[in-house]
Amino acid sequence: MAKYPIYNIQRFNCNAVNSSLYINTFKNHLITHSFVEEPHRHNSYVLVFFTQGSGTHEIDFDIFDIKPGSMFFMQPGQIHHWHLSEDVEGYVVFYSQEFYNLYFGQKDIADYPFYSAVDNKPELVLQTAETLTIVPYFERLIEESQSTQPWQKDFILNLLDCIHIQIARKYEKSNLHQAHAYNVKIKAFETELEKHYKTEKAPSFYAAQLHITLKHLNRICNERLQKTTTEVITDRVLLEAKRMLFDKDFTVNEIALRLGYEDYSYFTRLFKKHTGITPSNFRTTKN
Repeated sequence: MAKYPIYNIQRFNCNAVNSSLYINTFKNHLITHSFVEEPHRHNSYVLVFFTQGSGTHEIDFDIFDIKPGSMFFMQPGQIHHWHLSEDVEGYVVFYSQEFYNLYFGQKDIADYPFYSAVDNKPELVLQTAETLTIVPYFERLIEESQSTQPWQKDFILNLLDCIHIQIARKYEKSNLHQAHAYNVKIKAFETELEKHYKTEKAPSFYAAQLHITLKHLNRICNERLQKTTTEVITDRVLLEAKRMLFDKDFTVNEIALRLGYEDYSYFTRLFKKHTGITPSNFRTTKN
């Protein structure tokens, strides 16, 4: 039975700073961890920046081309794997939410737009000038992770936060996530959806949780995500269904039940309507 593993940071050769942090060049990362080219997940946040090489990167069933300047940011639980050229190079950083948030206190890693679950686009491609600006931060991360200087953890976390800020500036500009009152509601909707999507499918439930009318929630989703509230909910449910089908841990009927569908046939019809194939066929094509 195929199973796609969830790797914790301790699975890798962590540096001496903290078991909640891993920093490496991508070439060295592949030398010691070739298994990461097979489909897998992480229980941490993952930031990868490619400076050389080519290939493809599949994240939650979406395929992205890899090129110099490609940057990817993944949240815990996302399924991904690579197909890489031999000359690939860049940087990779794993870090836990707790490690980051405890250090900064008032900051939350999930507040950065590229780590938003509802409207997340996990890819950013930097231009040559932008790459030249951000590479020194990654180089300093590598240097500092190998040093024994005082305040090492503080320096590393502040370098990482500077990288986050530069990514956020580019990401918001590229994805038109300008400051907008609706963004607050979208974030709140995302939080409620992550809590309840397995048991609550009605848009009216989420509108009530946000203390707004359903009409207003639909307006927000249409303007910010170009989707209806129902489509956002369904997309989240189907993503989880695909992840569960990928692992083969449960029968299709068990997956339907775990996602809140007592009617197995309804779940199958819903899945096929939105993906074009049945859950069983999806599982066959991915394994």
